[in-house]
Amino acid sequence: MTTIMRISSRNLHSLRRRSLVKGGMAGIIASGLAPTFARAEAKKLVMAHIVPAPESGAVGFEWQAQEVRKRSGGELDMQFFGGTLLSKELEIMNAVKSGNIAIGDPAGAAATIFPEMGVFLVPYLVQSYDQAYKMFNGQIGDRLDKLFQEKYKLKVLCFFDYGFRHFWTGKKPIKEPKDLRGAKIRVQQAKVFADTINGLGGNAVPLAWGEVVSAAKSGVIDGGDLPIVNQIALKIYEVSKYCSMTFHNYGPTLNTMNLGIWESLSPEHKKLMLDTSREAQAKIRELTESVDNFAAAKRELEPKGMTVVEADVPAFRKVAQEKIWPAYQKQYSELWDTIANFKA
Repeated sequence: MTTIMRISSRNLHSLRRRSLVKGGMAGIIASGLAPTFARAEAKKLVMAHIVPAPESGAVGFEWQAQEVRKRSGGELDMQFFGGTLLSKELEIMNAVKSGNIAIGDPAGAAATIFPEMGVFLVPYLVQSYDQAYKMFNGQIGDRLDKLFQEKYKLKVLCFFDYGFRHFWTGKKPIKEPKDLRGAKIRVQQAKVFADTINGLGGNAVPLAWGEVVSAAKSGVIDGGDLPIVNQIALKIYEVSKYCSMTFHNYGPTLNTMNLGIWESLSPEHKKLMLDTSREAQAKIRELTESVDNFAAAKRELEPKGMTVVEADVPAFRKVAQEKIWPAYQKQYSELWDTIANFKA
């Protein structure tokens, strides 16, 4: 009882002190002076993302981290690191799988790390944002979530995307398939990207992103392909003159949580993470889609020195269907018809 008197006498009015003495530990807890061992410690959830804002994914997940901290009353301490914690997609995903960090995504390298995602990257198979959103927020997304939990021990928090890919080049625009002949086009290291460029008539050059700028400046490559949102965020206008709107590969990816950490959350905290993930997903999709049209791309890129052109999309689609689709239709026979026949 002497100890209680000593704590309370520092700041409290004598009347309140007498009530604490009378009430014992119950009085201390009611007054907000509960000892630290009785207070719940915040659960830290570190998320790594390969680039910082204003890239669309970074904007969405940075917002989510703030909301999770606020809505959980500080019980979940979600911390977002964009471009500052781990520098490569594979490093991020290995850290999530091992539990060294709680949350992370493979950014544009989803098909490299998760081969099951490759089917969605087959050129012109996914034809619209509405189609993609309904697939990934419906039965197809649920099916992949279950598979990734079983196979990789990862919980899918949400699927998101960087939009459709378009060519960026330094010497000439790519308006129709014949313009790709002889062009050395940088691709990411998933096979489907190389097959896309080679099948459409160009020469694929697989390179990690860190090598792209120097390769473009030295002439090792003639260009590459990126969604508009990433052409802006990655300042591709510094090494290219033309953006050709071909819409040739849709770029889905996913945000994941270590399954063990996910299972350690309470039902309320699981719901909070899923709710805020869907809200972040909507923000990312809005940012991505808002610049993925001819007028918006011109508005964003031409003041920075690029020329934006419209391409003959039906001609590119026809080549893809004839030269690229057959092999992938066999490889992904289980999902192919579901995707090809999916109605938005």
